[in-house]
Amino acid sequence: MQRYPMTPQGHAALEAELKQLKSVDRPRITASIAEAREHGDLKENAEYHAAREQQGFCEARIRDIEAKLGGAQVIDPATLPKEGRVVFGVTVVIENMDTEEEKQYKIVGDDEADFKAGKISVNSPIARGLIGKVEGDEARIETPKGVVEYEVMKVIYD
Repeated sequence: MQRYPMTPQGHAALEAELKQLKSVDRPRITASIAEAREHGDLKENAEYHAAREQQGFCEARIRDIEAKLGGAQVIDPATLPKEGRVVFGVTVVIENMDTEEEKQYKIVGDDEADFKAGKISVNSPIARGLIGKVEGDEARIETPKGVVEYEVMKVIYD
């Protein structure tokens, strides 16, 4: 079984989305299908086909979330030993060694990642290059623009 690392917040967000899909969206879509069926001929009924397509997306997302929750490996960064090492769930401050630009990222699970909010997936090239490093270490990370060297400035366990 595949394991899906996630923070407690990510786990709670997936549970909330699953609840929303099952208790609100699924019944609404079922009602839309029933209403569209009442309009007669299903071959040329755009509302019916749109509702069926929406139902397919909803059911697929429910299956996806249930699989991820079933294989969830919830890691609470607050319970990890605070050794200054970059691990899943920590926030890391890095400095580009060429431009001296500082960036801050929180390393989270795939479903929690939001680059604009400073949350990167544990499977992203940046996170993979930083995992295991400690404050003061340098990391060479392959990016679309070429290799970029970063220095780990600070590791925050939050």
